Amino acid sequence: MAQRQQSLNRHALSRLPLWAGLAAFVAVVGLGLGSLTALLWQAPALQVAMLWQEPYLAGVLRFTFWQASLSTLLALGLGIPVALALARRPRFPGRGLLLRAMELSLVIPSLIALFGLVAVHGRRGWAAPLWEWLTGSPSGYLYGLSGIVLAHVFYNLPLAARLMLQELERSPTVHWRLVAQLGLSRFAIWRTLEWPAIRRLLPRLAALIFTLCFTSFAIVMTLGGGPGSSTLEVALYQALKFDNDLALAALLALTQLVICLGLWSLAIAQGGAPSLIVGDSQTALFTKWRRRDAQGISWLTDGLSIGGLALLLLPPLAAVVLAGLSGLPDILTQPRLWPATLRSLVMALGAGIGAVMLALALLGGSGWLRARGRRFLGGVIEGSGQLILVLPALVMGTGLFLLLRPRLGGGFEGYALVVLVNAFMALPFAMQVLRGALLELPLAQRRVAQQLDIHGWPRFRWLLWPRLRRPLGLALAYAMTLSLGDFSVIALFGSPAAPTLPMLLYQELGGYRWQSAAATALVLLICVVAVFGLVSALTRRSPRYLWKHRPEPAHASL
Repeated sequence: MAQRQQSLNRHALSRLPLWAGLAAFVAVVGLGLGSLTALLWQAPALQVAMLWQEPYLAGVLRFTFWQASLSTLLALGLGIPVALALARRPRFPGRGLLLRAMELSLVIPSLIALFGLVAVHGRRGWAAPLWEWLTGSPSGYLYGLSGIVLAHVFYNLPLAARLMLQELERSPTVHWRLVAQLGLSRFAIWRTLEWPAIRRLLPRLAALIFTLCFTSFAIVMTLGGGPGSSTLEVALYQALKFDNDLALAALLALTQLVICLGLWSLAIAQGGAPSLIVGDSQTALFTKWRRRDAQGISWLTDGLSIGGLALLLLPPLAAVVLAGLSGLPDILTQPRLWPATLRSLVMALGAGIGAVMLALALLGGSGWLRARGRRFLGGVIEGSGQLILVLPALVMGTGLFLLLRPRLGGGFEGYALVVLVNAFMALPFAMQVLRGALLELPLAQRRVAQQLDIHGWPRFRWLLWPRLRRPLGLALAYAMTLSLGDFSVIALFGSPAAPTLPMLLYQELGGYRWQSAAATALVLLICVVAVFGLVSALTRRSPRYLWKHRPEPAHASL
């Protein structure tokens, strides 16, 4: 009898990932589609013809497509030579710092990037004298289409190059031994090794960058320069915030949803599932080799690529730090800064924990179904976590507000809604980090666990937790920093009297309080870096056998 009861308990525990995954699936899909349905329900009949009959909407749609396409092409086209240069140059002064800055490109709050870009490329920025000397006209390229594309490239070029470099570093060692034995030329290495690795990543990477640019909000709001440089996301915000036109908001949301869904469907149809998040990788493969194709003209081309990336990425970040240091005396005299910092950190922690829990539940349920041959259902559960990439956060927040409006008050309840939406926004990125640790358990370990009848808590403790510990911290850091930098949702539902750090920074920039804005931007940047550093330190574990982690001696040239 006791054995039967123990068997029943073990059977119930073994199905726990499935029930958790189904509950998370219902929550994600229900809240996502429910918010969209609530917006459609409150809106009158949609007039789809307005998209091409109304000149303003037609212009907004054309400009949104154009700036997103141009930004994506530039980010990918310039990211390829940067990734190849970094792969060929595993050792040069400042490489580690440059890689860390590239990894933070996805989670740097948009208002911090905008602050740095204005300080460098604005009409009175660091680059203004050089522009006037070259062109003879005042510097004004930061506003309008050129400024929006520059800001998007600032964000997405480092991300694209870092992810491509990550794919290149995963090439098996045996491939490079064959390169050395066959004496392949630079073009042959590109055709046989580098391009296949990059090509696997391109469809989904292009879809990610296009979606981020297509749904951009704070960058377009700040650098757009007028109605002629407005996007669907900004028009959606205006329809909700100022015009209270739910029908127009629903039409714009559906348009954005259909376009992004179609693009992601094409990307997924290309096959493969490369990671779109920079992992916590170990020492790069190429640090062991002195590549033959790194000689000759490669010195010049690689230097130009790496130098161009450094000039794009580092000066705005340095401008934020220098301006913030000059504004340090104002930090202690700002009564709203520290309450805003505490408010932002608490909300970010709540959103981060929520995103990680949802990601674990969805991936656990998907893995349970895949292990039993139900790949389609597992793919559906896992794919639901990507819903926020195609559903605008403004639409989700507004729909949830309409659903909860009879009971939703202000203050705490409004910020709880922001935390919920931010958790959904960070969910796809948390899933990208955790997917490999949960779903790619080595076959040998799985077979041993089955033979020894290891299930439930022992399986999690001895098999999953050692693999999950580090990615879990990285996922939490990504989710928290994405929430720390959120401006779109907090701009719609936040209270100006009790702002978060991004809202306070926006208020100070709008009021031309430059010193206060500099101090706020520095505090926000410190919070982002501190979250990553603290989580990394807490989840790092010293190796049990130090001799396994000693660097290998340099090998022969390729």
